[in-house]
Amino acid sequence: MKVVFHVNELEKWSTVVGNINNLLKADAKMKAIEIVANGEAVKGYLQADLGIALHELAEKRVILSSCQNAMNHFEMTKETLPPFVGVVPAGVLRLVECQTEGYAYIKS
Repeated sequence: MKVVFHVNELEKWSTVVGNINNLLKADAKMKAIEIVANGEAVKGYLQADLGIALHELAEKRVILSSCQNAMNHFEMTKETLPPFVGVVPAGVLRLVECQTEGYAYIKS
């Protein structure tokens, strides 16, 4: 099973992290889990308290993606992101790609 979590609101990050941890506890054999952040949620990658939880997810092979368009809007660069966060040209395009590849979609 493959799942993509979409987060575009900054205050939804704790829900996303909790849902993914619960999913991993229930099914440790998940084939792929990806978080796609766009909108204001890209700023969550810069929060120190959230960074610890996200690093732990990355260590569990969760893919973390940040929307370049949103980063441009908030004057962020790849260099400002933690090293475990990847950048995609457009978050919405990545979500479409994931769904085309058979990922279940969860909006947080």
